[in-house]
Amino acid sequence: MKKFIVETYYTCTFKTIHTLNDLNDKELSKIDERNDGNVEVIDVKLNNRKTKKIGEKKDVREENLKVSSPVSEKISATINKKSIDNTNIKQKNNTRFKMPDRRKGYIQKAQIGDHKVYLHTGEYDDGKIGEIFIDTNKEGELVKAMMNNFAIAISLGLQYGVPLDEYVDAFIDTKFEPSGNVIGNDRILSASSILDYVFRELAISYLGKEELAHTPSIASSKTVSNESTDDKFLKIVKNITSKGFVRSNLEEKLIDLSDVRINLKTKN
Repeated sequence: MKKFIVETYYTCTFKTIHTLNDLNDKELSKIDERNDGNVEVIDVKLNNRKTKKIGEKKDVREENLKVSSPVSEKISATINKKSIDNTNIKQKNNTRFKMPDRRKGYIQKAQIGDHKVYLHTGEYDDGKIGEIFIDTNKEGELVKAMMNNFAIAISLGLQYGVPLDEYVDAFIDTKFEPSGNVIGNDRILSASSILDYVFRELAISYLGKEELAHTPSIASSKTVSNESTDDKFLKIVKNITSKGFVRSNLEEKLIDLSDVRINLKTKN
């Protein structure tokens, strides 16, 4: 008597929900290692079925074909029992974190070919970028409107939790005019387009991607996150200084004026 085994493949869509006490880069970097998330199965779809001939011998896999509960419940129970490796799962965030009314940031002026580009950035209180604005000259009203709305779209994505890395990977090395030599930026000497220049600048300033720069950094790569150096004065400077403007090199950019004596004399 001939025997056959039927293999059924399913596609399972599920989501994990984590609760954070504080929203910052440190908490988000550790979220993939946490196992306390609530898993919810959204949908289970039949993907494919294959039939195999196994002959006269009894196959142990036949025992696995007897499913007493629905497939979706079985998958849900299995996922809840085991820890989930969700490193490659992109989580959808429906919460928008609006920018504060008074915010930090910087303005970088540069010239690409014959076109001047002004990049405006806005930051959260913790120094994370939350918005950008792009102004250009020698452009028509249509191009200016498109660039303005493009910057708004990027800003909304950042405020909804889209990582800046995603935008950098998407727009770096895009090619269109104006392009060529860059004047006015100490780290970027050339760009293949305005978008290539903008996101190369943001990647260097906010992500520390020195491999995208054309000139070496003047400051050293010393970190300032150590508790021994993060004193009260440095905390005050962090609160009033743009992370992008100093390119995260707060300690190297500070000048100690504690021993300086200034003698002010009034003229008669």
